[in-house]
Amino acid sequence: MNKVLEQIVHTTLKPGQKPELLAPGGNLEKLKFAIHYGADAVYIGGQKYGLRSNADNFTFEEMREAVEFANQYGAKVFVAANIYAHNEDIAGIEDYLRNLQEAGIAAIIVADPAIIETCKRAAPKLEIHLSTQQSTVNWQAVQFWKEEGIHRIVLGREATMEEITEIKRYVDIEIETFIHGAMCSSYSGRCVLSNHFTDRDSNRGGCCQSCRWKYDLFEESGAEIEQIVSEEEALADQAVKRYKEGMTGTPLFPGEDPFMMSAKDLCMIEHVPEMMMSGVESFKIEGRMKSIHYVATVVNAYRQAIDAFYADPEGYELKEQWLHEIYKAANRPLNTGFFLDVPDHEDHIFGPEEKRIDYDFAGLVVAYDESTRMATVQQRNHFKPGQEVEFFGPGGTFFKQQVGQLTDEEGQTLDAARHPLQLVKFQVEQPVKAMDMMRKQVGRKK
Repeated sequence: MNKVLEQIVHTTLKPGQKPELLAPGGNLEKLKFAIHYGADAVYIGGQKYGLRSNADNFTFEEMREAVEFANQYGAKVFVAANIYAHNEDIAGIEDYLRNLQEAGIAAIIVADPAIIETCKRAAPKLEIHLSTQQSTVNWQAVQFWKEEGIHRIVLGREATMEEITEIKRYVDIEIETFIHGAMCSSYSGRCVLSNHFTDRDSNRGGCCQSCRWKYDLFEESGAEIEQIVSEEEALADQAVKRYKEGMTGTPLFPGEDPFMMSAKDLCMIEHVPEMMMSGVESFKIEGRMKSIHYVATVVNAYRQAIDAFYADPEGYELKEQWLHEIYKAANRPLNTGFFLDVPDHEDHIFGPEEKRIDYDFAGLVVAYDESTRMATVQQRNHFKPGQEVEFFGPGGTFFKQQVGQLTDEEGQTLDAARHPLQLVKFQVEQPVKAMDMMRKQVGRKK
């Protein structure tokens, strides 16, 4: 174990001190997979007041179904209501919070004091978790929020392991930290680039991820270098196009790839022991906009690591399989964020990265016949006989095999599983269970 671990005050786990694994639930299906694959709690967005306006946010009816499903696993559901509210947002907050409470939601994740105070009055049974949007990174700020009646603090991503340990030493309150997922180039989301470039308020749910755009450098007649936004595939609007067309300067690095202000993604799978010994109560995975494959894969890996260290701290070993699984779901290069040291230039993506092997979620197991070893699989991406696929599921289920003869539900032979959600059958080499996943390698991506 490294020096950071040696410096941590909590050298042994306290009885029952097993951190909550908190996963994103972008929609009802993703929520169910997150819980089935090992999440102790899931955070979702409602139709209002969250920071993911483009997500498949939940209606109150869907929230009730989510809570009912979570209860079967002993899991909890939290709702993000972490916008910075303007005057026009205030009307309706009381009714919204009451509806959350009636739906059985366990907690809300909040940044704005106005919503915090309203929740205390209108929905007192809801726990209040302070959002990372508040950029809380010191123990005195944590103490302040505790005195304001906050149940849990989601620390800013900028807090170091040493600072987290000190916070736990000074203040007796639940602490939640992000352990995996995208990092913001601003201070825990306090960014207004999106507002300026696309008139979409990043702190009211409209972030267009301007830091992920590609940028060019231009030089005008020996004047200072200016940064000009390149046309971005999905979000370049007419204002940006007109601005670029009006430039009379020349590119400083013609022919070279544009650069970005894009941070690498956070990954603490290699440091689960340090995180658990720090006393943090909840490990949070980012990604409400991510795929089912991403959520299931990442949750499954962290679930196994947490359980393994909790069961046998002295004999714990990081399994290479967990790392391999994490990388199969990765969207960007990974690092440890601010936990172990201050990020430098190597922790940002300034240009094209080395291509990585990419995987597609090819199928979902819906049934398995032990006597015939036939699996019924729902198609999620095209696959065919002869292709190598991987099966994985909760608790360490994992094996590779080639797809054999495919048949449809009537027993007719198929040359491929071509149609979305099509049910097909083929023989598998090891037992599988409903909700196990099948993936295939599809090449490399940047």
